[in-house]
Amino acid sequence: MRNEQTEPGHKGEGLNYFRFTSLFQREGWLPPTYVGVDEQGIIHYLSQENPGGDVETVDGFALPGFQNAHSHAFQYAMAGLAENHPAGTDDDFWTWREEMYKCALSIDPDQAEAIAAMLYAEMLRVGYTHVAEFHYVHHGKDGSPYSNLAEMGERMVAAAKTAGIKITLVPVFYQKGNFGQDPQPRQRRFISKKVDDYFKLIESSKRALKRYESASLGYSIHSLRAVDLNDIKITFKTMPKNVPFHIHVSEQKKEINDCLVFCGKRPMQWLLENLPVDEYFHLVHSTHLDDHELKTLATSKANVVLCPSTEGNLGDGIFRMKEFVKQGGRWSIGTDSHIGLNPLEEFRMIDYRQRLITNQRNTFEGDAASYMVNESVASGRKAMGIASSNNFEIGKPLDAVVYNAKSHLLADTSSKNLLSTLVFTSDSSRTLGTLVNGKWVVKQQHHQHGKSIKENFSKAIRELKNR
Repeated sequence: MRNEQTEPGHKGEGLNYFRFTSLFQREGWLPPTYVGVDEQGIIHYLSQENPGGDVETVDGFALPGFQNAHSHAFQYAMAGLAENHPAGTDDDFWTWREEMYKCALSIDPDQAEAIAAMLYAEMLRVGYTHVAEFHYVHHGKDGSPYSNLAEMGERMVAAAKTAGIKITLVPVFYQKGNFGQDPQPRQRRFISKKVDDYFKLIESSKRALKRYESASLGYSIHSLRAVDLNDIKITFKTMPKNVPFHIHVSEQKKEINDCLVFCGKRPMQWLLENLPVDEYFHLVHSTHLDDHELKTLATSKANVVLCPSTEGNLGDGIFRMKEFVKQGGRWSIGTDSHIGLNPLEEFRMIDYRQRLITNQRNTFEGDAASYMVNESVASGRKAMGIASSNNFEIGKPLDAVVYNAKSHLLADTSSKNLLSTLVFTSDSSRTLGTLVNGKWVVKQQHHQHGKSIKENFSKAIRELKNR
């Protein structure tokens, strides 16, 4: 990077300036760096040269804000509530799912919005600045559509606006109870019976997005088991091209066995053979892949969305990350059921579970921390429908999480070892705050609207009486 990047005519003209102790670009740490943003938070100045005038000095290390590429916001209401395992019983994903259904059936729109706002505020506190909300609780408690088809999705957008996080709303097409089976009564809030019904939901969702300038749209099939296979093809053919497409795939062994019985193919095999899988696909979990699926997926440039905390909590299994990366595979992170939120913990889980099954420490070649941060941000932005060439760029918004430069261990560490020290030893207590569109949304662990968000969340939880 050159010593100075500016847009002609912008230096010193009505910009708001920050000076960071250091700023992390894809190529590494920059020395003390000045960033100038306009009123919309767009970067116009990025340089080691002091622009003069008023500058906010931030004694911190700036990382790009992280992207949470897979979220079911309503499940935050049940975080920690499915951990009682009576003696002599078997408990797995499928029994956990019954508890999830109870939660999904009980939440009304006001409660859903309050829960999501609290969750999104917490995401911001730990460094996420953009969330992909994989949204499938569409209808009323009895399964009847709201007069506004996107009522519940609109509440997710409203919650994001309240919290100040960017959101890519991903309305989910959910049609079946399992492969070839009608939906079950406890799935009634999720269901779009026909492809046309899903696209009516999409159109309503587009209108909801107009309420928030930092909202965008993605498309989704819940999973192969949840939509007729031919309707999956029709949906993909009908939707716009070059937009994010999200889908759960090959998360559970039972799912794979059911798929084999139903159509004679494994879920990932069917997907790769029947859809033009490319860089716009974001395949959530992809836990159980055979050698051919792994290789084909890596060369397709599709992105796997890993949710280590949730995958561990549900006993899903371990994605073949080390092999996938060596074959050029791309990936991002999400927090799914939100049993864990800290992105640094997600990185450590990704790395450590590979170390545990290989008995080797070098999951990734070279600087593991730099690789994980850069890859998760680059592919995470793709999951939101955003193209980028660096962590911070002229013409792009200033979204950042800033870690305290005076924190022990970090304060006296060389730039060579700084990011690995931060990623492998830190927690959210070391953050100074989070910037979205060039403005502090969280500072010193306090969200700007934290009091009212927490009060509304507490009210919703008390009404639910599930805790």
